[in-house]
This record gives sequence, C-alpha cells and structure tokens, in this order.
Amino acid sequence: MLDRRQMLWGISGGAAMALTGRELLQAGTCHASTVLPQNPPPGLPEEPLVYDPRLYGGEIGMRGGRIVSLAAKARDIRYLSTMSYTRLVGYDRNLDLKPDLLRAFETEGGRAFTFHLRKGHRWSDGSPFTAEDFRYWWQDVAMHPELNPAGPPMFMLAGGKPPRFEVIDEQTVRYIWDDPNPRFLPTLAGARDALIYTPAHYMRQFHERHTDKEELAQRVLSAKVRSWAALHNRYDSMGDDANPKMPTVYPWKVMNPAPASRFTFSRNPFYHRVDPTGQQLPYVDEIVFDIASPGLFAAKSNAGEVDLMSRGLVMADIPVLKQGELAHNYRTLMWPIARGSEVALYPNLTAVDPVWRALNRDVRFRRALSLGIDRNTLNNALFFGLGTEGNNTVREGSRLFEPEYRTRYAQYDPVKASSLLDEAGLAARGPGGIRKLSDGRILEIVVEVEGDATIEVDALQLITEFWRDIGIKLFIKPQDRTVLRNRSYAGLPVMIAAPGLDNAMPTAQMPPTGIAPVNQDNYAWAKWGQFIETSGRSGEVCDMAMPIRLLALYDTWLKSVDVEVMARIWHEMLALHADQQWTIGTVSGALQPIVLRNGLRNMPEEAVYSWEPTAMFGLYRMDAFFWETPERRGGKPS
Repeated sequence: MLDRRQMLWGISGGAAMALTGRELLQAGTCHASTVLPQNPPPGLPEEPLVYDPRLYGGEIGMRGGRIVSLAAKARDIRYLSTMSYTRLVGYDRNLDLKPDLLRAFETEGGRAFTFHLRKGHRWSDGSPFTAEDFRYWWQDVAMHPELNPAGPPMFMLAGGKPPRFEVIDEQTVRYIWDDPNPRFLPTLAGARDALIYTPAHYMRQFHERHTDKEELAQRVLSAKVRSWAALHNRYDSMGDDANPKMPTVYPWKVMNPAPASRFTFSRNPFYHRVDPTGQQLPYVDEIVFDIASPGLFAAKSNAGEVDLMSRGLVMADIPVLKQGELAHNYRTLMWPIARGSEVALYPNLTAVDPVWRALNRDVRFRRALSLGIDRNTLNNALFFGLGTEGNNTVREGSRLFEPEYRTRYAQYDPVKASSLLDEAGLAARGPGGIRKLSDGRILEIVVEVEGDATIEVDALQLITEFWRDIGIKLFIKPQDRTVLRNRSYAGLPVMIAAPGLDNAMPTAQMPPTGIAPVNQDNYAWAKWGQFIETSGRSGEVCDMAMPIRLLALYDTWLKSVDVEVMARIWHEMLALHADQQWTIGTVSGALQPIVLRNGLRNMPEEAVYSWEPTAMFGLYRMDAFFWETPERRGGKPS
C-alpha cells in the first residue's frame, strides 16, 4: 500500500500521478489536471499546498534571483509579512476562505473549529511545526497574566468567554466556544497575521515556565529589559520580521537585525507551497529592502533603483513614474484602491467640548457638511477626475454595494446645506459671514490630520473654500500620528481628516467592525470604542440611539452563522451610515501606482489594491512572482 507521500508525489517507474479531487481540495486547489513529479524537493510537508498560477492568467515560473524594494524605516519591513500573505486560512481571489498553512479545517455550527496541520511541515530552522506551537501560544502566552494582562485578544472571545482548547494529536487542534465566533476565521485571514501559534521550541528559552530562573534573569539583564515578560514579547515577533533568530513559516526570512540601511530576506527552505511541476515556492531567492526617505521613493523608482514598489507611492507620483519607464526598464501598474474614501472627515461624537459634542451629534449639521463639499472639484483637482465621488462606503463590485450607500447626502448642494445649518441653530453670523456656535464662538472647525498626510491636507484646503461659502471656517492642524491618536483617545479633537473605510470590498462573513462603534481607532467615536475594547475600564458608554442600534446589529452579527442574516445586518448598517453621515466621504477609487521591473512575472496587470482584504498585493501570491530573464535569476543559487 502506498503511503500518503507516495500517493501525492507519484509512484516509482517514472510515471507522475495526478492528485485525486479530495487531495487537490486539501492542497488548496481544485484544478483536476494538476500533476506532480515523482521526486519531491526536500524540505516539504507530506501534503504541500499546490498553487497553479495558470489558473489566474500566470505562468509556471523558474527559481532564482532577488527583488529589490524600498522602506522608509526599519519597522516598515514588517509589511513583507502582509505582502507575502501566508496564513493558517486565507482568502482566494473570490474572497472565499481556504486552508493555507493548514491542510484542512472543519467548523461545527460556528462554535467548534478543528485545524489539521500538514504532516512533516517544518519551521524555517527545520524544527517540526506541530500542535505544540498552538498549545504554547494559547496556554503559555495568550492566557498568561504577565504576558497578556488584559487577557486573550477579542477575536478569541465569543460571548465574552475564551474557548476550550484541545490538542487532538500532533497535527490536530480544536477550539470550542459555547457561542458562535464568526470573527475567528476572518481574523486569521487578515492582512495583519493574528498569529495564534508561535515557535515553542525557540520561545521557551524566554519563558518563566520553561527556563531556569537564574538563566532567564541573566537574559533579562543582558537584553536590558525590565522583566522576563518584556523579554518574551520582544522576541516573539514573527509578524514584525524584527528578529533574525526567530523561525518563520513565511516564504522569506529576515537575515539581519536593525539598525541597518539594507534588510535582506532569504527563502524559507521548508515553505509549504509548490507549483504543479513540483517546484517549491517561493520562486525568488531573496527580497531586499533599502531604507530611504519617503520623499525619494518616486525619484528612486523613476531612476530604476527598485524592482517592485507600491507602499509609499501615491497617485500624484504617476507622471514622474511614467517618465522613467522606457529609460529604466520598468512599467507602472495602476490599480484602483479599495478604500471607502481616500479622504474622509470624522466629526468627533465623543468630543470633550460640550458645545462641539452636541453639534457633531446633530445629524443636520453632519448632513450639511457633506452637502457643502464639491466632490467633483476635489476629484478633478486631486485624482485626475478618475475617482468615484460620494460617501465613505463599500465600493462598486462588492457583494454588499448599493448605489444609495454612495450617493445619499453626497451631492453638492450649498443651498440645502445652509438651510440645514439654520435649522441646527447656527443662523447667527459674525464677521465675514461666519456662523456662530451656541455659546457665541465663531464656527471655526479645527480639523486635525497626520502631518505627512499630503492628500488629506490638499483636500482640506479645497474644502476650506467650499465651507466658507456656507458660513463655516476651517483650520487645518497637522501633527504627528501618535499625538493625533492619543488626542483622539482622549476626546480632544473636534474633527479629524483621515482615510476612509479600510475594507471597501467586504463579504457578509467579514466582521463589520469598521462601521460599528467598537474600536477606539475610529476617529468618529474613539471613546465609545475604547469602552468596548477595555470592557468598560476606560472610555464612555455609547449614549446615542442610532449608534446603539449599530452596536445591537454588530452583536447580532457576532452570534450568527447564517450568511443571509449576516448580509442583512451589513446592509442595515451601511444604510444607517449613508443616512446619518457619521463619517463624511469625498472621493474613492484613487489609483495605486505599482512599479514593476520588466521581466518580473505573475503580477496581475489589473487588480484591486487594499489593506483589507487583499493584503496590498498579497492575495495575488508574491511567492509565485518570478524572473523571466535568466540574468535576473543569476543571484543566490536556488
């Protein structure tokens, strides 16, 4: 009888053997003609994931070479873990969840989840990747009071309670909740890896339960940290790519620590994906990030100094990038960005100033602000007229899109806007025709914005003119991102300008977190979100009827396993946002320039770019990019 490895890779005698339908499903593809060679490459699990780029218009590639890119600072190299998008479960091109690192998974009523690992799968250092890595994270990290004083992350709670965790065998673990947990799988598939596992064999040396106390104390002293917990958290950083000694299951592993002017990532010899010919992915041997000032990204790309570049480039860079294409052997792809709005305004409903709090909570005021924006002028001035004007909502093409979500209260109508402002008690005017607040102050909205957010500042300068016509003065206040967020958490800003909805391509099964007051990072209601995130230890309880309705809908979604019910919840929440204007959108659908060296293959010519759910371009399988030209493959031997 053939064992599983022989069944997968073929039998002796030279004839390759096709996978069965069941095996193909477990391997992550349903391409029934996929055939694998007799002799597998070394380092693979017994049942690798088979990825066929031909199914998506690509080609079978060749191994070798390196890709050079840029990063603004050492910390930004962590975005490679997003772009290379390797997850326990991940989204396919249709935004359906499929096993990736997992061989398979099963769910029972949305309450019990059984994960099957790939037998023979290894970390990048050759150590087995097993159920112990999940047990260690859950019992020794997530549930340890010194490592996680606030308890396990929220996606690991259902009905406010953590799961029962079981190790079935070396390749099988199970999580069981009393209530459904529909957030669990989508969070694992997120752009930022949720990492419910960690290399136990490596991390035990930093843990009080597994290391001699004197030895651990010496490590704490040498690392110049305050405690063993701080030491453990410093080194438990697979997703950040900050520690070259940390084993990984990603396609490339960082080879040098900060500080450095160049960071090199080398292929993981135990990576779990292969192409249909049996070649182990990734095709490219190395990824290199050179550190450079963000202001030089476009110039360096224009000069041909990069092979692949997206993050840090903006739509305004496109003319410069196009100029260098012929001379420096690259092309500039332009993908629409799947964001609710490139620039959105967030009236702070939890502002500490009582006058501004009351005014921001008046729906007539918010609608007037929206009706007072000439989005067509913004589109032409900032986005070459190529954007989509309207509210901060899901984009056309999303399964949840309805035209009214984009257009309600989003037309330019200064007459109607002025009428609504009068109805809101703002009819009195001061010098220059600027309206007065209820306490006699001039209606000057201080809009706070990140200091390096050029597009937001440019948009605000135009909005200043639009709003002056309806009697509102606007003052732009740029500042450091950390300062801005801390001010938001404290309720100090009156209004903030920032990018809109991160995920404008949701499916009903993705959590509607971005449109419910459950997250303190949402500038419209930071203190309400803070209350939810801290279980009432800080922030404020939501005290407005319509946002309370959002919370009720979100709670119902969290308890649901019915996709139709989930979709109805999404639609009601999106309709409420369009009607209530809690965030005021402007223009969406800006283009993301992507610099791509000629000869680097398998990157789609046309696709959508976003943080969620595409993980920038991670959804399109960076590990299958390859160099068509032999001279570009002449780097590190494969």
